[in-house]
Order: sequence, then structure tokens, then C-alpha cells
Amino acid sequence: MNPPRTGSKLSHIAALLGVSSATVSNALSGKGRVSAELAEKIRATAAEIGYTPSLAGRALRTGRTGVLGLVLPDIANPLFPQIAQAIEYSASKAGYGVLIADSRGDVAMQTDAINRLIERDVDGIVIVPRRGTRIADVGCPVAVIDSPSTPGNTVSADHWQGGQIVAEHLAALGHRKVLLIGNNPASNVQNDRIGGMKSRLPKGAHAEVLWIETHEQVHGKGSLLGLRQKRDEGFTAFVAVSDLHALRALTELHRAGVSVPEDVSVTGFDDLVWSSVVTPSLTTVRMNMAEIAEIAISALVSVIDATATGETQDIRDRVAESDRKSVPMQLVVRQTSGPAPSTPPTRRNPPAGEHT
Repeated sequence: MNPPRTGSKLSHIAALLGVSSATVSNALSGKGRVSAELAEKIRATAAEIGYTPSLAGRALRTGRTGVLGLVLPDIANPLFPQIAQAIEYSASKAGYGVLIADSRGDVAMQTDAINRLIERDVDGIVIVPRRGTRIADVGCPVAVIDSPSTPGNTVSADHWQGGQIVAEHLAALGHRKVLLIGNNPASNVQNDRIGGMKSRLPKGAHAEVLWIETHEQVHGKGSLLGLRQKRDEGFTAFVAVSDLHALRALTELHRAGVSVPEDVSVTGFDDLVWSSVVTPSLTTVRMNMAEIAEIAISALVSVIDATATGETQDIRDRVAESDRKSVPMQLVVRQTSGPAPSTPPTRRNPPAGEHT
């Protein structure tokens, strides 16, 4: 027996729900004014009867593929799969699928990834750019998620404000000598986080910045960061721009016999999935990725719609803009931050085999 034709299935869904075939078609294609509740019922009914819209057919009818591209800077970093999940969910609610590409932190590969997605006729692209790069027009609608200080940024977490709430937290605990740990000074996100921290340290406080990549150029890849020595110099808080670097700091301090948070406090950024289960659990700063993704996808779809209908011919209008450029971050206080020690640090010999 031959399967029902596409038109028959649309009519069948419409009859089951008491709506028109046009409403069903609009809901499944993400077009038209269909309430979220009704659209969800239509999609659920379509799934029950095994109906999958033809992307090829839709592309012929509408000139769109119903697919967005997503370019990430490093899929190996556990932050970016979390971002991808949020983008995919928001895109799905808007009626789009997502193709993901990895630039692996390389500008040339970022360009290649964008070009490959365009060759696959995606309707638009969300780009989380390689650090310090500016996304110019790429020939299709684009939304950029980086930092408010990045030219052309569509929306992002408020990384400066995130740095401020970390500094305020540590200052309230009595910390006055703080080491700020970044990875690379070319990153707009990292610079904003560090800038925010510096802006909220109280008068008389002292902060130094340690850039890991610069340090490793001198001392070698994976070398110790010298944190025990910094602790002996009176630093009582180590503030990393990401949970990955905070974990590196925790590991080095533990091996050097420095207790956290009794001797020093450690904080991170991004609230990665393991941050709550390491021992001690990590104080960090969380971004509202669901809200960021929702804003980015909404802005991108608006540009796609305007471009498809010919409402805009200006090439600059292909870069999505949103009314909200940044979303506040949230401090998550756990076990690695505590009061600054009341007595000066005592020099301790590191365990055998360790050195600073």
C-alpha cells in the first residue's frame, strides 16, 4: 500500500485538530501567525502520524531551506556544546534545524566553516567568533554572540557585569590581593570579564593579571602557573575567566598543599556541567544561555524574513541586531570561595616532585 501523499497528511492533521490545512502548513514551516500552543499541538499530531515535512519541497515553495548554521570556536571546550544545545532548542521552536561547524580557534577555518554552510544554502548563520575577530558581511543573514564590546555583536552575556559581581563577592569576603587568570589577551570576552573585576575591587586592593598563553610561551605548555608562590606573596583569591582554568588552579594548589577555601579562594566562569560536582565545588558565574539563544534566533529570523521579502537591500542589514545587546550573568556561590585568611600565609614546602 502506498503511503498517503503529503497533501493528504496535511488534510488529515487539519481534520483531527479542526483547523485548516494552511494553518497546519504554516505551523510546520514556522510561517504565519499560529499560536505557540496550537503549533505545538500540530507538531505533536504530525509526529504521531509519522509526517515529516519535505525540506526540498519547502525550499522550492519558499526559497528557504529551514536550516540555520552555527559556527563555534572549539567544540572540545565543554562550554560550546551547552551553547549549541540552547541555540538548537531556540531554532527548533522557530521552525529551523541547525548545522554545526567548528572553527577550532583558527581564523582561516572559521571562514571555511562559514563558506561551507553557505554552500549548503542555510537561511542564516549564528557565529560565536574566534577570539578577537570581527565578523563582516558573509553573504547571508548573521547573528553574532560574543561580547558587548565586540563590533557587530547581536547579543551576549554581560561579561563586564559578570566580572563585577565576582569582585564584589570576593571583596565582601575580605580579599584585597587578587590574581586574575586569563587565557589570551586577544579575547574580547576575557578582557571584559577581567575589566569588570578590576572596576569593582575596593580602594586599596591589588590585582595582577596572569595570561596563561603568555606564561606558557616562556615556561612551556602545561607548566605550573606558580600559584603557591603567589599565595606566599599574599594573594588570597585566584579568579579565573573560565571554569577550565579555575580547575587547573584548583589542581595546582591542591598538589602544592594549599587548602581551598581555607588558605585561598578560587572562582571561575560559565558554570560548566562538572563545576558543581568537583571537590570542593566551584564558585562560578553563570550565563543565561537560553535567553541569549532566544534573542539571537529571534533577531536572526527577523533579518531572514526581511531579506526574503525584499524589505532590505542594504548589506549592513544582514547582520542581526537586537534591542537587548547583553544579558546579565548570575553568581553561583559554592565551596571554593570563603573569607580571606586573617593571618599572613606561612610558607610551606610543596609535596615531593612539585615546584613553582
